[in-house]
Amino acid sequence: MKAIIMAGGEGSRLRPLTCARPKPMVPIVNRPCMEHIVNLLRDQGIRDIGVTLQYLPEEIQSYFGDGKDFGVDLHYYVEDTPLGTAGSVKNAASFLDETFIVISGDAVTDCSLQEAVAFHREKGALATLVLTEVSCPLEYGVVITDQEGRIRRFLEKPGWGEVFSDQVNTGIYILEPEILDQIETGRMVDFSKDLFPRLLAANKPVYAYVTKGYWCDVGTIEQYVQAHFDILEGKVEVALEGTESQPGIWLGDGVAMDRTAQVVPPVVIGAGSVIGPQAKIGPEVVLGRNVMVGRGASVKRSVVWDGTLIGENTVLRGAVVGWRARIKAGASCFEGSVIGDRSVVGERCVLRPGVKIWPEKWVEKRAILSTSLIWGQSARPHFFGSRGIIGDLVTEIDPEIATRLGAAAGTVQGGSLSIGADGYPASQMIRQAVQSGLLATGVQVVDFGMLTLPAHRQGIRALRLNGGIHVYHRGLEKIALRFFNNRGIDFSRSEQRQIEGMLDREEYRYTPSGQIVAAEYYPEANRLYLNYLLGFLDRNLIRKTRLRIAVDYDPERLGCLLSPLFEALGCEAVTLPAVRNQVRTSSEAVTAAEQFGSMVRGRGADLGAVLDPEGEELVLIDERGRVVQESRLMALLALINLNGNESATLALPVTMPEAVVEHARRRGCQVKRTRTAPWAQMQTAWDDEVAGSQLHFPQFFFYGDALAALGMIIEYLAREGRPLSRLIESLPSFATANREVEVAWDDKGKVLRRLAEEAGESQVEIPEGIKLRHPEGWALVLPDADEPVCRVFAESLNYETAESLTDMYAQKIREICNNQRDDNENPATVVRAAPDH
Repeated sequence: MKAIIMAGGEGSRLRPLTCARPKPMVPIVNRPCMEHIVNLLRDQGIRDIGVTLQYLPEEIQSYFGDGKDFGVDLHYYVEDTPLGTAGSVKNAASFLDETFIVISGDAVTDCSLQEAVAFHREKGALATLVLTEVSCPLEYGVVITDQEGRIRRFLEKPGWGEVFSDQVNTGIYILEPEILDQIETGRMVDFSKDLFPRLLAANKPVYAYVTKGYWCDVGTIEQYVQAHFDILEGKVEVALEGTESQPGIWLGDGVAMDRTAQVVPPVVIGAGSVIGPQAKIGPEVVLGRNVMVGRGASVKRSVVWDGTLIGENTVLRGAVVGWRARIKAGASCFEGSVIGDRSVVGERCVLRPGVKIWPEKWVEKRAILSTSLIWGQSARPHFFGSRGIIGDLVTEIDPEIATRLGAAAGTVQGGSLSIGADGYPASQMIRQAVQSGLLATGVQVVDFGMLTLPAHRQGIRALRLNGGIHVYHRGLEKIALRFFNNRGIDFSRSEQRQIEGMLDREEYRYTPSGQIVAAEYYPEANRLYLNYLLGFLDRNLIRKTRLRIAVDYDPERLGCLLSPLFEALGCEAVTLPAVRNQVRTSSEAVTAAEQFGSMVRGRGADLGAVLDPEGEELVLIDERGRVVQESRLMALLALINLNGNESATLALPVTMPEAVVEHARRRGCQVKRTRTAPWAQMQTAWDDEVAGSQLHFPQFFFYGDALAALGMIIEYLAREGRPLSRLIESLPSFATANREVEVAWDDKGKVLRRLAEEAGESQVEIPEGIKLRHPEGWALVLPDADEPVCRVFAESLNYETAESLTDMYAQKIREICNNQRDDNENPATVVRAAPDH
C-alpha cells in the first residue's frame, strides 16, 4: 500500500516557531513532526510514500532525502501555487495507482492505520475518513454517521450553534484511486470543503472509522505544548531518543549533568546537553540537543529546542524556546511565552504570559514585556558600553562576531594595531578571532601576548601604534573587548560609532592574500610599562622608608608586574595572592577589602590594596584596616596630583565632590569637569598634559591604572611621613552617598526632563545627566550607559543629609516611572503592539 503525506502547511498559527520552517518540520520531542508520521507508516508496513510540498519545500527535502535513512522510499510533489488538500494529492496522481492513505505531516498520532484500511475494504468505500472524539469541535470538520459508519452529514469548522457531533475529521483518509477523477487538475480543491460534500451529494460510499488511538492536531502553540505533555505522560506511543536512565527520565548520548542538579520526571534531555549546578529540570520538560542550562536555572512544563542557552537563575514556566535562542541570567519566561529562533532575552528580563518574541530579536536587559515583539530590535542595539564591549561568551561574543570586530577595527583604524589578552583560554580564543579579522584587512598586527590593560595602553604609546584591542574575561561566562586609539585611550563615543557603523554596513576593507602581513610578536610590553612607571617615582625616597604593603591580587595576571615593582621600590610586600575566576562587583570588592583589613592591621602594614585582575581598579585600606571610601580615594589622588603639578589643569569627573574642586581652585589650579566615562577623563587629562605642562605625576596615570595610583600613593606616604589615615583625615571635609534606581531604557529621557522642569533652570546644571543644587548640597542624576538604571550621587556636609538627598531623588524617579506606566495603561493614550502574525 502507498501513502501520501501532506506536508505543504505554512503553520501561521504556530508562529513564531514556523517563521523559518514548514509546519511539519517543527520538532516534537526533538524530532520533526513529520518524522513521527514517517515512522508510523513504516512501522505499519507502508514504505512507499509520496510527499506533497508547497511552503519551504527544500527544508523537508534536504532533511529526509530519498527516505532510505528512515527505512522508506519518498517521492516529492511540489506545488508551484497552492492547490488545497485535495488538489495537492491530485498533483501526485501519477504515483497513486492503488488504494492509498492520506495523512497530515503536522499531527501527532498512533492510530492503527491497518485497522482503518481493513474497515475501508470491508465497507467497499470509495473514501474512508478517520475520526476521533474531541471536547471542543469548533476547529475541525464535524461528522455524523449512521449505524453502519456511513457518513450522512459533514460540516467544516462549525460554530457552537451548528455543532451536531463531537466526532471530528483527523485529516487521515483511506482513498481509492478513482476518487482522483473527481478532482480538477491544477485547481484549488479542498477535501473537507469541496470534495467530500460533493461525494455525499452524489450518494457515493463515504465512510467514517473512529480511531481509539491518540490524535492531536499541532495547530496552535497550546496544542503544540500539550502534545509534548501527552507524550511525556505516555498517552501516545512515540519513540523517544536516548535511554530511560530512571523511570520517566530520558537522556540522550553525552548528556552532562552536575551532581547537584535536580531532575523531576517526566523529562526528555537531548544528546550533548549540559545541566549546571543546582539547576532544576521538570516536571514535563523537553530539552533539545546541545542545550546548556546554567547554575540555578529552573525549567518546568516547557519545550526548549536544540542549541539553546539558558542562563544562570533563569526561570521557564510553560514556555517554548526556539532554535539557538539565548535566555540570559535571571530572566523569567512565563506560561504561553514563545521565544523565536536565535533571539536573545536579556538579563533579568520578564516575559509575561502569552508574550511571543519573533526570530532574531534582541530584548534589552531588565525589560518587562507584556506584548509580543514582532517588529522590534533585530540586532544587538549597541555594542559598546562605558568600558568597551562586554558580553556573554557565545551568546553575545563568539568567534564570528570577534572576527567581524577585528575587520571593522582594521578598516576604520588601519596602519599598525596591537592585540593583547589575559591568559584565560576563552580570551585567547576570542583574541585569535579578532586577530584574524585584523590581518584580513591588511594591517600590521603587533601581538603583545599576555598583559594587563595599563601595560597595553603604554605599549601602544611607546611603539607609536595606531591603536589596539585588548581581550579579557569578566567572570566565567563574560568576555570584554577594549578598543584603544593611538594614545592608548579607550574609544570615545564617536570612535565607537565608527566601529558599530562598519559592522552594520559590512564594508570591510579586505586585502588580497598576497598582501597579508604576519603578526609580529612583541612580549616586552609589560617591561616597557614597568620601566615607564618607575621613571616617575622617587625610588630612593621610597626605599628609605621601607613601607610594608599588604596586597590582595591575582598572581596569574599581576604577578609579573607587582613583584618587580615592590622590589624596585624596596617595599616589603605582604601578599594575599588568589586567582580570580569570578570578577568582583564594586560592592564585592569593598566587602573583600573590609575582610582584608584585619590582615592589614594585624600584620602592621602601612596600607593595604585590593587590585582587580586587569590592574585597573584599586580599593585602598589604611593602616587601621579601614576601607577608604571611593570618593575619598579620588580626592586623595587629586591632591597628590595637585601637589606634584602646581601649574597643571586637573581633569575631574562630574561625580568628584565639590569640596575637592573648590580646594583645588583655591590653590590656583584650573579644573576641568569631565564626563564619567573612562575615555572622557583620559582624553581631557592627555590633552592638558600634551599642551605643555611639566608634570611630576602624569594625571593620565590616575585613570584606569591601579598600580600607577598605588605607586603614587606609596611615594606620597614616604614624602609626607604621616600615616595614611592622617592623610585621609586632612582632605577637605565632605560627605557623599550614591544609589541606583531601576529605570526602563525608554523612560530615562523623561525622568531627566521631569526632574529638570520641577527644579527650575536656576537650580539645574547639565554637565552629564542633570545636577540639582540644594542649600544642603547637590544631587546628580546620571543615566547609566550599560544598565537600565539611573544613578543618584549626592554631596553634603554630613552623611545623613547626603543620604536623604539620594533617597529623595530616588523616590522622585520611581514616582515618574510609575506615572509613566499608569499613562501607558490608560486606554485613551495606549499605543498597541502589532497583532501576532
